[in-house]
Amino acid sequence: MVNIIIGAIALGLLWGIMTLGVHLSYRILDVADLSVEGTITTGGATAAVLISNGVNAWLACLVALVAGLIGGLVTAILHTKLKIPALLAGILTMTACYSINLRIMGKANIPLPTTGSNKVETVFTPVHDLMKSLVGEYDENSSMAWLLDILVSKNFSAMLVGIVVVIVLSVIMYWFFGTELGCAIRATGNNQQMVRAQGISTTLMIIICLMLSNGLVAFSGALIAQYQAYADIQMGIGSIVIGLASLIIGEVLIGTKTFKRNLVALAVGAVVYRIIIALVMAAGMAANDLKLFTAITVTFCLSLPLIKNGINKLISKRNGEAAANIGEEE
Repeated sequence: MVNIIIGAIALGLLWGIMTLGVHLSYRILDVADLSVEGTITTGGATAAVLISNGVNAWLACLVALVAGLIGGLVTAILHTKLKIPALLAGILTMTACYSINLRIMGKANIPLPTTGSNKVETVFTPVHDLMKSLVGEYDENSSMAWLLDILVSKNFSAMLVGIVVVIVLSVIMYWFFGTELGCAIRATGNNQQMVRAQGISTTLMIIICLMLSNGLVAFSGALIAQYQAYADIQMGIGSIVIGLASLIIGEVLIGTKTFKRNLVALAVGAVVYRIIIALVMAAGMAANDLKLFTAITVTFCLSLPLIKNGINKLISKRNGEAAANIGEEE
């Protein structure tokens, strides 16, 4: 069970990078950008092909990020230049990405074996090897063997890498959106007319934001493909729902009073969501029901703010009635 939880945390952190990208489009621009379902697969496909051909794993992730930037640029141009509604522009890009991803991979699935003669180096391999060398040989029958097994596991190495990457990206985002350009992008999402009155090109701000969003999503896809040891043409299906669920869960649990707190909420929400999924699967839920459960979870998460407000109103009303009763007794 501990290893399952660690695996859920590791995968949640990797999906948390995708949630950072979804946050840029959904919260800052107020657009549910469906192109992320295509660009996350583009990132995984690009990284898988490059790694399979001997390219350094981190370099492959950077190339995947660039591929995501291009995908975001296409969506932004369709929306801003051709005046296609943002939702439809995202759908068009997502649809085009399906064929492009098949072109990149050449087939529907590319394995990334981490053992055997065809073993490839992923971003997790150096950390995994380091943990093995630090732990060394140990007695599998000892009382601490379970802990050592976890330390040398793939899940633990992925969790360490995920923590570092999420922290680095969150710090970069916090710095960027505190700059003049970043503030202009945030202002564009709040009030485009006001931004245009200040002489700022809202078209350029939207393009930059959608590019950054899809770039982060593709980077996440590259890491996820390496974690699950394969890239698949179907890996992006439902990713927007997962991103929104993680985003809402984090906002409810952590809050959104400050931008820094918001960034923390995104990572926490993604991890909590993955832990919920892992526990439900461990409890015996059929894999075929996962999409249904995800849809129900997202519906519940999106309703949480309304439920929370209702509970707060009920508590306030009850406190008011209690105070009134005390006043009458006096």
